[in-house]
Amino acid sequence: MRPFDPRLARHARSTGPYLAVCVLLGALGAACVIAQSWLLAHAVATLSVPLALVGVFALRALLAWAQEIAAHRASAGVKAELRETVLRSVIGGETPPRSGSLATLVTRGVDALDPYFSRYLPQLVLAVIVPVSVLVVLFRTDPGTAAIVAVTLPLIPVFGALIGTYTEARTRRQWRTLEVLAGHFADVVSGLTTLKVFRRAGFQIKEIERVSGEHRKATLKSLRIAFLSSLALELAATLSVAVVAVSVGLRLVHGGMAFEAALFVLILAPEAYLPLRQVGTHFHAAQEGLAAAEEIFSALEAERPAPTAPAPRGSGAPRVEFDALVARDGLAPVALTLEPGATTALVGPSGAGKSSLVAALMGFARPVSGRIGVDGADLVPETDWAAWREQVAWMPQNPYLMPGTVAENIAIAVPGAAEKEVRAAAAATGVLGYTTLDAPIGEEGRGLSAGQAQRIALARVHLRCALLDVRLVLLDEPTAHLDPVTELQIAEALEPVTRDRTTLLITHRRALAVHADTVVTCPGGRRLAAAGAAP
Repeated sequence: MRPFDPRLARHARSTGPYLAVCVLLGALGAACVIAQSWLLAHAVATLSVPLALVGVFALRALLAWAQEIAAHRASAGVKAELRETVLRSVIGGETPPRSGSLATLVTRGVDALDPYFSRYLPQLVLAVIVPVSVLVVLFRTDPGTAAIVAVTLPLIPVFGALIGTYTEARTRRQWRTLEVLAGHFADVVSGLTTLKVFRRAGFQIKEIERVSGEHRKATLKSLRIAFLSSLALELAATLSVAVVAVSVGLRLVHGGMAFEAALFVLILAPEAYLPLRQVGTHFHAAQEGLAAAEEIFSALEAERPAPTAPAPRGSGAPRVEFDALVARDGLAPVALTLEPGATTALVGPSGAGKSSLVAALMGFARPVSGRIGVDGADLVPETDWAAWREQVAWMPQNPYLMPGTVAENIAIAVPGAAEKEVRAAAAATGVLGYTTLDAPIGEEGRGLSAGQAQRIALARVHLRCALLDVRLVLLDEPTAHLDPVTELQIAEALEPVTRDRTTLLITHRRALAVHADTVVTCPGGRRLAAAGAAP
C-alpha cells in the first residue's frame, strides 16, 4: 500500500493545504532537533542552561500543538468531503449495491482516517526531512558517524516495507471480514420478519457469531503483527545507535574527538532513526483507514462502461393488445394495450394474474379465452413460438440460475457473446458490485441472495437488448428483493434497455412504476397516468 494515496487530494481538497503545513512544520521540527541537540551538548559541556535551550523546548511543544490542530482540522475536512462524495454517488447511482458494506465504509471506515492524518502522515513527513537534515549536519561534524548512520539507516525502511507488505494483506482481510459482517447483518435485519416466519432466525444468529469470530481473529492477528514489527524496528534502531556509540566512545577515549562534539553526535544520531521508527509504529494504526479509503476510491472510480447502443430495429417496436383475455381459470378478463416503444407498468395484488399474462404472451400457457394481438396479427397455438421469443427479452419473477460461473449464467441469454459484452451487461446492472464474472454459482443459485439473482437476470435482459433485435421487453417484478436505493439504480440502468422498445413492467412497487409511461391496475384494466406522462 502506498504511503500516500494521491486520490485523497483529488477527492478531498483540504488535503493539499494540510500537506503544505506538514512540510513546513517538518522543516521547522528538523531545525529544532538539531538546535536542541547542540544546545544540550553545550549545556552539559559547560554545566550551564542557556535560555535558548528553553526556547527550543517551547518551540517544539508549540509545533507539536500546531501539528495536532492542523491534523484534526484536515481530518475532519477530508472525512466530510469523502462522505459528501459518496452520498452524491449514491444519488447518482454509482455506488456499490451492498448497503451494509457502504454504511461501514462511510462511518467506521472514514473515521479510521483520523490516525492517518493525526499521526502517520505528519510522521511520514518528518521521516523524510529529519534524517536528511541530521545526516547533513553529521557529515559536517563527524564524517565517520555520518557514514555509519548512512549505512544503517536504510535498514529500518527496508524492514518496515517487508513488514508493511504482510500487514497490508492482513488488514485487507480484516476489513473484508468486517464488510461481510456488516452486509450480512444489514440483510438479516431487513429480512428479520421473513426469517422468523420460516424459523431461520436462530441459524442467522449463529452465522453472525461465526463471522464475528473471524473478524475478532483477524483483528488480533493484525495487532500481533503490529507489536512484533515495532519490536523489530526498535531492535534495528537500537543496534545502529549502539554501533555509533561504540565508535564515538573509542575515539573519545583515545583523544580523537572533542567531548562536546562527541556528546553532540551521540545526542543527534538517535534522532535520525526516531522518525522512521515512529512511522512503523503509526503505520499499523493508519492501515484500517487506508484500507477503507481504498475501497471507497475503488467504488467511486470504478470504470462504468458506456451504455451499449441498441441493435438496429428494422421491424420496429410492436403494438400488443390483450382483448378480454382470461389467462387462467378464476381470473377476470383483461383489456390492455401495450403501445409501441412505450413502457406500461402493470400493478396489482399477488394472484391477480399479472404473471399469467406474461406466460400467455410467451406461449408458456394457453389462455382460457380472449385473444392476444401483435401488430394486428393474433398469437395462436400454431404460432412459431421459437421465432417469436427471439424478439423478446424476458425476466421471470423467479429466474433460474444454472450451476456454473456468473459469466456463463449471463451469457445464456445470447450464446456466443464475447466476454467484454457480458462484462458490460454485468457492470450496467450492478452485478460486478458484489461478485466477479468467474465466481461460481451452485445449483438453484446457491451462494447468492434473491436480489443478487435478480441482478444476473437483469444482466441477461441487458445483454439480449444490446446484441439482438429485441422488440419486446417483459420484466416480471425486476426489483422485488432490492432496497430502495438499489431499486433506483436498476430503474436508471433499464432506461437504455427499454428505450424505443415495447415494454411490459410487472411490479407491486409504485416507486418503480412511476418510471413507466402508463400505469395500469390488474384486474380490471383501469388506466392511470404515470408520473411525467400526459393525463
